[in-house]
Amino acid sequence: MLNIDRRILAHFDFVTLVLLIPIVFLSGWLINEIHPVLGQKHLTYVIVGIGVFISLFLLPIRRLFWMIPIFYWVSILLLLAVEFVGHSRLGAKRWIEIPFIHFTLQPSEFIKPAFVLMLAYLISRNPPEKEGYGFKDFMKLSFFILLPFLLIAKEPDLGTAVVLALLGYGILFLVGVHWKIWVGLGMVFLVSLPLVYTQLHDYQKQRLVDFVGDKPSYHIQQSIIAIGSGGFLGKPKEEATQTQMKFLPIASSDFIFAYVVERFGFLGAFILITLYSALIIHLLMLSSWASDYYTKVVSGGLSLLVFIYMSINIAMTMGLAPVVGVPLPMFSYGGSSFVNFMILFAVMENLIAYKFRYLYDNVGKKSFI
Repeated sequence: MLNIDRRILAHFDFVTLVLLIPIVFLSGWLINEIHPVLGQKHLTYVIVGIGVFISLFLLPIRRLFWMIPIFYWVSILLLLAVEFVGHSRLGAKRWIEIPFIHFTLQPSEFIKPAFVLMLAYLISRNPPEKEGYGFKDFMKLSFFILLPFLLIAKEPDLGTAVVLALLGYGILFLVGVHWKIWVGLGMVFLVSLPLVYTQLHDYQKQRLVDFVGDKPSYHIQQSIIAIGSGGFLGKPKEEATQTQMKFLPIASSDFIFAYVVERFGFLGAFILITLYSALIIHLLMLSSWASDYYTKVVSGGLSLLVFIYMSINIAMTMGLAPVVGVPLPMFSYGGSSFVNFMILFAVMENLIAYKFRYLYDNVGKKSFI
C-alpha cells in the first residue's frame, strides 16, 4: 500500500482536477469518433501524461530548483540544434530525429515547461519592487523570453513563438512591471509592425491576407459551416457530415472546436468554454493567493497558457484570427502539448501540496492511504 502523509492531500488542489477531467474525457470521446486509430493513440498520450503527472508530483521539487537553469539551457541547445541537424516537414525545420529509434523530438514544445520554470526561478531570486520591475531588470528577464522566441520564429514556427512571447510578458504583467515600460513597449511594437511584416514568409503573409480578405480560406469556410450547422443542441454523430465526410480539415486537432459545436451545438460549446474559463480564473486565484513566487509564476503561467491557446484556437476556427497551428489545450489530438501541460500542472500541484518544508520529511512515513 502506498504511504503518503495525509497533510499533503489537505493542501492538494482538487478543484483543478475536477475541472480538467471532463475536458480530457470529452476530448478522448470526440477524437475517437473522428478517427478511432487516433483515439487509441490519444488514450496512450493521456496515460503517459497521467504517469508523468504522478511521477513529478511525488518528487521533492523544492529541493531541485537548482536544476531549472540546466533544464532551460538544454532546451535552448536543442532549439539551436534544430538549425544544424533538424528534420524538415512541409518547409519547416522544427524536429530532431533521434538516431536508431526513429523518434522525432520537437524542441519548441519541449521548452514550454522549462520556459515557465526559468521565469519562476529568476523572479523568485530577484522579486520586483513595490512599483514593479524597472527597465534594467525588465531587460534581463526579456533576454530569457526573446531568446527562445527568436530561435522558434526562425524555424519558422511563428505561432508557437508568439504564444511564448505572450506567455512570458503576461507573466511579467502579473508579477509587476512599471507602467512606463508597458507604454514604451506598446509604442515600439506598433512602430515595428511594418518591418515585422516584411520579414514574414510567403505562406505567413498569405494567412494574413486570407484573414483580412473578403473571402475566408477553405479551412475557415468549412469550419464556419460546421459551427453553423450545429444549431443550439448539435447533431448525432451520423448527421455531423462536415466532419464525418471529411469536409472539415484537421478535425481532430486544430479545428476540433468546430466539431464540438457540430456535435453538441451552442450549448456544448458554451459548457466547454465555461469549463475553460473556470479553470483559468481558478489558476489566477491560486497565483494571487500564493505566498512564494514559484507557485505564483507557475499557476499564473498555466492560466495564461490555457487562455492564450484557447482564445487563439477558438477565434481561428470562427475566422476571427489567422490560421496558426495552436491546439485547443488538453483537447486537441497530440501528445507533446498534453504532456507539457501535465508537467506544469504536476509542478503546480507539488508546490501547493508541499508548501511546508516539513512535509518532505514525512512523505511515506506513519500515515497511510
